[in-house]
Amino acid sequence: MEAISRNLLAGVAKVVITDLEAGPANDPLYVKALVLRSGDEIAVIVTVDAVAIAEIGSIRNDFLANVRSQLNRELNLDPARILINASHCHGKVCADVEQRTVQAVVEAWQNMVSVSVGAGTGCEDRIMENRRLVLKNGREADVRHAYSLSPDEEVASVGPVDSEIGILRLDREDGETLAIVFNFACHPILEVPSRENTADISGFASRVIEDNLSDDTIALFLQGCGGDVNPILYKDVNNPRDAEILGNMLGLSTLQGLKRIRSSEGGELKVIRETIELPRADLAGRIESLQAEQMQLLQALKGTSLNLKTFIPLYVKYNLSRDFPSYYSHRYLHEEMMGRDGLKKLDAENRANMDRYIENIYAMEKLTRIQINLNLLKKHQARNVAAGESTIEVEMMGLRVGEFVLVTFPGELSVEIGLNIKKKSPHKFTFVAGVTNGYIYYTPTAEQLKNRGGAQEDSDCMLAPEWQMIFEDKVGKILALL
Repeated sequence: MEAISRNLLAGVAKVVITDLEAGPANDPLYVKALVLRSGDEIAVIVTVDAVAIAEIGSIRNDFLANVRSQLNRELNLDPARILINASHCHGKVCADVEQRTVQAVVEAWQNMVSVSVGAGTGCEDRIMENRRLVLKNGREADVRHAYSLSPDEEVASVGPVDSEIGILRLDREDGETLAIVFNFACHPILEVPSRENTADISGFASRVIEDNLSDDTIALFLQGCGGDVNPILYKDVNNPRDAEILGNMLGLSTLQGLKRIRSSEGGELKVIRETIELPRADLAGRIESLQAEQMQLLQALKGTSLNLKTFIPLYVKYNLSRDFPSYYSHRYLHEEMMGRDGLKKLDAENRANMDRYIENIYAMEKLTRIQINLNLLKKHQARNVAAGESTIEVEMMGLRVGEFVLVTFPGELSVEIGLNIKKKSPHKFTFVAGVTNGYIYYTPTAEQLKNRGGAQEDSDCMLAPEWQMIFEDKVGKILALL
């Protein structure tokens, strides 16, 4: 295994960023910093237990620029060498997260030691599922708490997941582990039974890793291409949501992978920063068609004698006994013997009313899905028009630490994009980090963008489908340089 040379220096630190004013916290949220130096080459990896470092959540849009500027003043660090990744957990961070981020980097800088390096992978395929559902009509839906699922009978298949855990290992000269960087693709949004503030799955996984290595080891989680990947059983209504269980599983799987990795001397540290222009989408046409679909659904709603109070007991009764729902069987047999059919006609009327009521429910569910995703499309259309430009500039980075190779992007990348990049990469250990150095919402595949308005990933996106080819071409060039 290739490794960093003896003169590779690394320092690591973590600072609590939990928002104590937001109520009780189940577990701490952290900003963690890893500084790497080999000769004149420097790389800084910062991980933040937050939903993003711009646009959504409480971290302000100038966070990245301000942190870089302050680190440039205090440590003379080149901003192009600083990588900041958000775990994408939905925990609440403190108001002075910017200053605490700088503090973490400064502490890491001041405590650099000689290290050896190792790279490798682990595997975890039990804790996540693709949240996009391919429907039999050719459309796609998604699994969210924001709205109801499509009916089971409409679902044809589901999308892929990436079970690979990317691992970077840094050991001190005495053999103790200084830091672990691990990369995995999944939304860490399961929460905990108490619903208190939490770093969620990735936070628990980091704790498991740290608790089972050296006393002061720090584990840094890099969010991968988890834009369309949810925790398993995300909409379970029979058990409390418990991110700790899944986080423990991810942490243990990372440790299993880590056991196969040996750190050694030699290797290379290299950082590349690039910017690319990506095309903005014109969503006006899709917005208009969705509004027309809304109107069709509204006009299709049918009146029925039932309301919720009468529907539920009828539905239960008619599914408990399909042949004799309104009374015991002998009453039906008696009516038949007497030449009467009152119960049968009542059953037919009730079934027709229940069918209409259920059709209305399904229409209502479709309306809620359309309304929520339509609002996302309207938001991005307004922003794109207000921008006055047909493209948006975004930042990418490439990092090589021995055999560990990483490319970054500010969007919530769909898992298929990460799988594509890994498959085409010339490097054995190639990983992708989304939600890094900014935030530009969801960035699904060009194929997924044919489904605008049907799911969050394709609706909460400002980009035109051509973005994917431009991005993947640039990734290929960065990987070739690394």
